Amino acid sequence: MLFESFAKAQSFFLWATFAVAFVMGVLVNKTNFCTMGAVSDWVNMGDTGRMRAWLFAIAIAVLGVVVLESAGLVNANAAFPPYRASQLVWAENLLGGLMFGVGMTLASGCANKALVRIGGGNIKSIVVLLVIAVIAYFMVNPFPGSDKTLFTVLFYDWIRPLAIQLKTNQDLGAVIAGNAKAVSARLVIGIILGVGLLAFVFKSRDFRGNFDNILGGLVVGLAVVAAWYVSSNVAVKVDSDHLTLASYAQQWDFYAPDNAVKPADSRPLSPQSFTFVNPMGQTLGYVASGLKVSMLTFGVMALAGVILGSFLWSLVSRSFRIEWFASGKDFLNHLIGAILMGFGGVLAMGCTIGQGVTGVSTLAIGSFIALGGIVLGSALTMKVQYYKMVYEDEATFSKALITGLVDLKLLPASMRKLEAV
Repeated sequence: MLFESFAKAQSFFLWATFAVAFVMGVLVNKTNFCTMGAVSDWVNMGDTGRMRAWLFAIAIAVLGVVVLESAGLVNANAAFPPYRASQLVWAENLLGGLMFGVGMTLASGCANKALVRIGGGNIKSIVVLLVIAVIAYFMVNPFPGSDKTLFTVLFYDWIRPLAIQLKTNQDLGAVIAGNAKAVSARLVIGIILGVGLLAFVFKSRDFRGNFDNILGGLVVGLAVVAAWYVSSNVAVKVDSDHLTLASYAQQWDFYAPDNAVKPADSRPLSPQSFTFVNPMGQTLGYVASGLKVSMLTFGVMALAGVILGSFLWSLVSRSFRIEWFASGKDFLNHLIGAILMGFGGVLAMGCTIGQGVTGVSTLAIGSFIALGGIVLGSALTMKVQYYKMVYEDEATFSKALITGLVDLKLLPASMRKLEAV
C-alpha cells in the first residue's frame, strides 16, 4: 500500500483502523464477546463457551501473524508497543496483569468491553473510561511542569531492576532459535500453538453449536490480524524508494513539505494492532490538545471505531439503554476497578485484547505472563467476592483468598479455610 504523500498514507492508515474497529465494535456487541465474562462463566459456572471464543481469537491471531510475517507482510519486531523487546519486564507484566484482572472484575468488564458498553448507553463505562484515560496518560506523559510520570514516581525504581536482559528478542521463536532464525521458528511454534488451540476450542460440542461464540472469536482474531497487516504495509513513496510512516515521521524535516502536519510522536505510526488502555490516554491527550491533527493516532481511531460500531448495533437491535450506578458501592467498585485497570494496563503493556490477543500473537513471553496475570487476578477476585457473599462476616479477606487459591488448585486442599459451596 504505497502512497504519493504522507498525508494520504496517514489518512488511509487511520481510516482503515477505524473501519476494522467499527466492525469489531458491531460484532463484539452483537455476540457479547467478553473476556471478563469468559473468566466469570468458567469460574462461577464451569461454562467454557466464552473462554473458548477468546482462545479462538488468540488462535486466529497467532496463525495470521506468523504466516503473514513469514511472507514479509507483518513486521511485529518494530511494533508499538515493543512486545518483543529484548528486555523482559516480567514483574511489570505480572503485576500489571494481576491489577488489570482485579480491576476489570470490579468494573464489570475490560477496557474493550467498557467501550462497547458506552456505545450501548452505559454511562458507568464513561466514568471508567475517563479514569483509565487520566491514569494511562500520566503513566507515560510527565506531569505539567515536571519530568516525572506516575510510572517513574510509583514503580520504576523498584520494579524495573527486576527486568531480565535477554540476548535475543523475547518471542519464543527468537529465544529458541536465535534472532537470525526466529521467523522460521515462530512459524513452526505459531502453527503448533494455533492448531492446538483450535483443536481444543472446537472439541466442545456446545461451542461448535454456538454461532455467536464462534463469530465473536473469529471477528476479534481477524480484526487483530487485519490491523497488523495494514499498519505494517502503509508506506510513502520517496523518489524510487518507499518509507514506512514511522520512518518518514522520524526524518520529517528532510522529507515533508512545508504545509504538512507533523505527527506529535512517530511511535504510534509503527506496526501495531488493537489494545485499549494506552489509547485511552492518547485520546485524552488528543481531546486536551483541542483535537489537533498531530495528536490523532491509531489508538484514538480504534476507540472511536469500537464505540460507534457498538452504538450502531445497539440502535439496530434496539438494545440501547442508559445505565447509571445502582448505588454508592457500585460506583466505588467501578472507580477502584478503573484505577487498577489504568495502572495495570500500562504496566502489563496491554489489556485482555492488547496483551491477551495482540501481544500473544507475537509469541512474546511477556504477553503470556501478562495474560496469565489477568486471568488469575480476575478469577481470584471472583472467588473472594463469592465466598464473602456466601459466608459474610465469617469470610475474612485472607480466608476467602486462600480458599480461592485452593479452588484454583494453586494451594493444597489442606489449606482450605472455608467449605466449598
